[in-house]
Amino acid sequence: MKRHSSLSFAAPDLSRRRFVQGLAAGGVLLGLSSVIKPAWALATDTGRASVLTGTEFDLVIAESPVNFTGKPRMATTINGSIPAPTLRWREGDTVTIRVTNKLREATSLHWHGIILPYQMDGVPGISYAGIAPGETFTYQFKVRQSGTYWYHSHSGSQEQTGMYGAIIIEPAGGESIRAERDYVVHLSDWTDEDPMRIFAKLKTQSDHYNYNKPTVVDFFRDASRDGYKAALDKRKMWNEMRMNPTDLADLSAHTLTYLMNGTTPAGNWTGLFRSGEKVRLRFINGAGNTFYDVRIPGLKLTVVQADGQNVEPVTVDEFRFGPGETYDVIVEPRDDAYTIFAQTMDRTGYARGTLAVRAGLAATVPGLDKPEWLTMTDMMGAMAGMDGMDMSGASNGHASTEYGPSTDMRVDMPRTNLDDPGVGLRNNGRRVLTLADLSTIGGPLDTRGPEREIELHLTGNMERYTWSLDGLEFGKSTPVHFRHGERLRVILRNDTMMTHPMHLHGMWSELESPDGRFQARRHTLPVQPAQRISFLVNADAIGRWAWHCHLMFHMDAGMFREVVVA
Repeated sequence: MKRHSSLSFAAPDLSRRRFVQGLAAGGVLLGLSSVIKPAWALATDTGRASVLTGTEFDLVIAESPVNFTGKPRMATTINGSIPAPTLRWREGDTVTIRVTNKLREATSLHWHGIILPYQMDGVPGISYAGIAPGETFTYQFKVRQSGTYWYHSHSGSQEQTGMYGAIIIEPAGGESIRAERDYVVHLSDWTDEDPMRIFAKLKTQSDHYNYNKPTVVDFFRDASRDGYKAALDKRKMWNEMRMNPTDLADLSAHTLTYLMNGTTPAGNWTGLFRSGEKVRLRFINGAGNTFYDVRIPGLKLTVVQADGQNVEPVTVDEFRFGPGETYDVIVEPRDDAYTIFAQTMDRTGYARGTLAVRAGLAATVPGLDKPEWLTMTDMMGAMAGMDGMDMSGASNGHASTEYGPSTDMRVDMPRTNLDDPGVGLRNNGRRVLTLADLSTIGGPLDTRGPEREIELHLTGNMERYTWSLDGLEFGKSTPVHFRHGERLRVILRNDTMMTHPMHLHGMWSELESPDGRFQARRHTLPVQPAQRISFLVNADAIGRWAWHCHLMFHMDAGMFREVVVA
């Protein structure tokens, strides 16, 4: 039997500065004098979300003071809390949501993954004009699905500064997934910096927040293992490509504090259980810019839902998900306490909470995994596996100016496999979920094959920090047109070295296996570096829709298109 303490936990090897930044227990208001603390500040709540049920809801958007790092800051909140209230709906009901804007700027709310009329989708400039300061906008639509979803601002950087909450929709016929406990685990990332200042820094130097850059020590390690010439050729190749093999994330723990249900790691969000109970954990990645790798040491995770859709249960040790994605898992804890551990893809930090039989317990917190470099497969796709290829000259055949200055590389032979867990998770000794493991129960929405295909390249230029589709940033591109009622195949080819969680509003993306079989119904699909994926879409939703990378700064930098269904 493991021993547990309510007083301490084992911390990974983080710098003291980053660890101290997590010491504000959950974002509670600390250190603000009464002179600058307005009366309504006491209503600010972090670390737990109220639950609102029924068919009519009133949400108020305002600024609220928080303190996650020892420094008081202003957040953008819904009903004065981070996360925002959890909304519980019932499939088949019509919901009415009145949203009042008390900010000094326009705002919006987008119902992520919800199938609804485009006028209710909440994307300023596409669905509607947004919600002006002092105004109330009423959303109203019929709930046509069930499962775990979420909602967030689609205006500026408000999502990054606190505007996100969970949606739980009860199936009309009753819940088929049985569990004695049910918790939302909403992951996010917080920064004390002004997000627009961060964006300006990235535009000036895209790797400003990357503290894992190759060093002289790395070179001599490679030389010792692979030989001096191989190590030199490897470094020369990356330099010629003007790329960095450790470029796993645009932002790191240098500026981000990682939150679980609005709580810092030191705050230790806790969900209670009785030994032997089945516990349902509804994981939502509401981060602005962070991929999380999630595991609970000592417990198997049985994945039962992906993006709100029931899947054939699959048991794993760990899963990765990006901003916008959701996974529901069932666990059966029997010990006194377990750590819910969500480390970032770049391995600079983590969000953390606890499942425990009583409040105050904590289990050991794992150390961060060692960051892994991107591989030739991540850069070259299928071409990297070709026998006899001279890798030292790979950059000459790989770089392309086909899409102009907004593109710094082109993958000529992308890989199509869905069974790769991704960089940092390959062969780590744990069973890691992949897209190939997912099978949505009930099969495809339509038995028709595609009438036509649309192919888009995910493109970027790291030196300029521009992100785009087919080399065109939003504003320079024209809408993608779907014909109402058609079934079409969409192909996405990732010509960059970063994973992009691509979110199509208003319609389901039905992922295909490499041989064209239905795989899973998703609203957000992660596309790995040098990967080609395809999915089918029923263009059954008339109107104007957004389609974008859900990494906030990638979207802001141009990886966004409008889709018109007519």
